[in-house]
Amino acid sequence: MQIQLETTSPLTVEADALVTFAFEKDELIDGPLAELDRAAGGRLKELATSHELTGKSLEMVLLHYPAGLKAARLLIVGAGKPEKFDNTMLRRLASAAARHLKSRGAKRIAFLLREPRKDAGAAQLVAEGLLLAELELDKYKSEKKNQKAIEQASILGADPGAAEALERARIIAESQNWARDIANEPSNRLTPTILAGHAEKMARESGLQVDILNEERIEEMKMGGLLGVARGSAEPPRMIVLTYNPPQANPGAPVLGLVGKAVTFDTGGISIKPSKHMDAMKYDMCGGITMLATMRAIARTKPAIKVIAVVPATENMPGGRATKPGDILFSMSGKTIEVLNTDAEGRLILADGLFYARQLGATHLVDAATLTGAIVVALSTLNVGVFGRPDDYTRLFLDTARTAGERMWQMPVDDDYADMMKSQIADVQNISSGDGGGACTAAAFLREFTGDVPWIHLDIAGTAWLDDAKPWMAKGATGVAIRTLVDFTEKL
Repeated sequence: MQIQLETTSPLTVEADALVTFAFEKDELIDGPLAELDRAAGGRLKELATSHELTGKSLEMVLLHYPAGLKAARLLIVGAGKPEKFDNTMLRRLASAAARHLKSRGAKRIAFLLREPRKDAGAAQLVAEGLLLAELELDKYKSEKKNQKAIEQASILGADPGAAEALERARIIAESQNWARDIANEPSNRLTPTILAGHAEKMARESGLQVDILNEERIEEMKMGGLLGVARGSAEPPRMIVLTYNPPQANPGAPVLGLVGKAVTFDTGGISIKPSKHMDAMKYDMCGGITMLATMRAIARTKPAIKVIAVVPATENMPGGRATKPGDILFSMSGKTIEVLNTDAEGRLILADGLFYARQLGATHLVDAATLTGAIVVALSTLNVGVFGRPDDYTRLFLDTARTAGERMWQMPVDDDYADMMKSQIADVQNISSGDGGGACTAAAFLREFTGDVPWIHLDIAGTAWLDDAKPWMAKGATGVAIRTLVDFTEKL
């Protein structure tokens, strides 16, 4: 999709559809929609009077051939209550509008910004939303009935200096779509080796340094957590390392380590999961793919900071050589881990990933993982669970998420949770000896391998995947946290 800024009047712009948004109880006589209402012969006021146009969140009101407009259609998208209107809503309504119109054959659309958002940031949010609407879940259908796509979009009413924001939107949205597309792959089409191949290809195209550790090198480095999880699978593990090292980076600046869990399929191992919904366990690689996609975007936004991504990739299978409950694993850090449940495998591979990122020079850490069902119990599918230390580092990340329009919520990682992960026969155990707080105890386990560096853990188990399509996004992987991570890198 080609996206451009235009200064054309909304009344004279030529498009298959002109799009804008309305709030609940919007003033149609003297408000921002008054000009469109007059051009449409008072139709908007009529629809509002008959309660067909209410402005409720993501309501779609489509007028065909409005008399006073050159656009063939006028789409008014509900924006909800003005006091609740935020970056998330603006992005979502742009995406929902694009998905609504492309299904109706529109190829050229124009999006009209209005108060209270007409700045460059608003143009970026709209462009991101439009681009995210492109990806659909029909890759493996032999008969693709819907080949419709929007080819060109114009953004009207934005600040003239928003061109740079449009380029940034394209970088972030295309990286997010890259992540969604790969994370949607079935496990027979995305083994750890194939994922490493995708990462290497992307790194070469993006100008990133790449190092793929095979099973021999993983064993040489004594990455016992990763090897322990991989033992039950016929597919060998990989440790994927991408590095962005800009020449303009200050030698004394932080080095950010991004660590992501990539279990390309998770049966639970010997502690096998129930068969219902096990097909969804291909999504257990989303944390790792998030970090790879973040590196893709960072290579193009070019922040003045060195960034290292470390992504341990494996399957978790119940084969004859699989790790068993009660086994002891020796992690790369030297700490021993008592495995009490083989379905708590993500933290085992992240233990090696976090320690290796520190060995490679990371002075600050962020990890992302579809780690626990407990975070879904705590936050449902609405918020990413954020754990971290110290407080100022965590606050900076949460502030960045709010600005980026991604919903995240801080969770506790007190020392008491770490006490619940102490083993009687090893240094730590991989599940808690207490009741409840599974997301918090999992985070406390990871903290054991971060040393004393600033660290943030993102539990994206509830937010990395949509079980059903939403008006603004197709079913499947969401690419959550990528835009926040890109912005956060620049803030560091």
